[in-house]
Amino acid sequence: MKEALYYQTLENKKVKCCLCPRGCIIEEGQTGFCRVRKNLGGRLYSLVYGKPCSLAIDPIEKKPLFHFEPGSQCLSIATVGCNFSCLFCQNWEISQPKEIFWEKELKPEEVVKIAIEHRVKGISYTYTEPTIFFEFALDIMKEARKKGLYNVWVSNGYTSLEVVREVGKYLDGINIDLKGPEEFYRKYCGNASLEPVLESLRMYKKLGVWVEVTMLIIPGLNDKEDWVKFAFEWISENLGKETPLHLSRFYPNFKMLDIPPTPVEQLIKLREKAMQYLNHVYLGNVWDWKYESSFCPTCNSLLIKREGYITEILSLECKNCGYKPKIIKHRH
Repeated sequence: MKEALYYQTLENKKVKCCLCPRGCIIEEGQTGFCRVRKNLGGRLYSLVYGKPCSLAIDPIEKKPLFHFEPGSQCLSIATVGCNFSCLFCQNWEISQPKEIFWEKELKPEEVVKIAIEHRVKGISYTYTEPTIFFEFALDIMKEARKKGLYNVWVSNGYTSLEVVREVGKYLDGINIDLKGPEEFYRKYCGNASLEPVLESLRMYKKLGVWVEVTMLIIPGLNDKEDWVKFAFEWISENLGKETPLHLSRFYPNFKMLDIPPTPVEQLIKLREKAMQYLNHVYLGNVWDWKYESSFCPTCNSLLIKREGYITEILSLECKNCGYKPKIIKHRH
């Protein structure tokens, strides 16, 4: 265990966790909503520091990050726990576990050493919510930065702005899920809220972190016209037209097994609408290279071809009209 960062001590040995917008007030001997931060004797401790439950080599496109170091490999790491409880979670076995478990205890330096030994370009904090293993992630990120590796998060964006500012010092890229309107967050994500996610997105952009956005489209729940129009406009106006948007196909999972997969035709139509606001909109879980590849938004020339997790960079400048997509190459 490691003493947590970002918490306040209260009367009667209670503590307030300040890591995410939930601001859990935690009694002695209890844990917060994420179940991995515990009050012991009036002090808050991380129960998952140094305890990764998942460690794997992934293509950066799997995050998905399409305009950040395309074609590169990264070491993906996660611990158990999450500050959401989404009914449709695809990683619920590790995000909502009944008990804390881990594969092997590792120090931050050992994680970075594994990345270097596998000759990957960076480390991705993913699968569950990196906010809840912040202390472990932060120490890894600092060490990775020293060794010239990039750091990327895959996040729900439900992170206190003070923590976002600290993360932003060491973070190179992030993909944030924009799950739905306010009532969707409250009903399906564990009584969460939309506005803190939008605030995080703005702040990461302000800090110079490369941002991509994912919207999982669940039929009948977060696919209403007023919501998707708001989301497309908001991303364009607040993050910029060059911000990649990933519209992802829903498949029944966890506690949401009664809703059928998103029709591909619906995603194609949503992509057409989104392209009125954004230059690069991709379809996830569809497995069609036409919707995974990057095209010139002006003349539709193919620039980067993606098929599965095979990425072929044809040109970073359109040979027909001179358009240059925003592609982030990490400086080692």
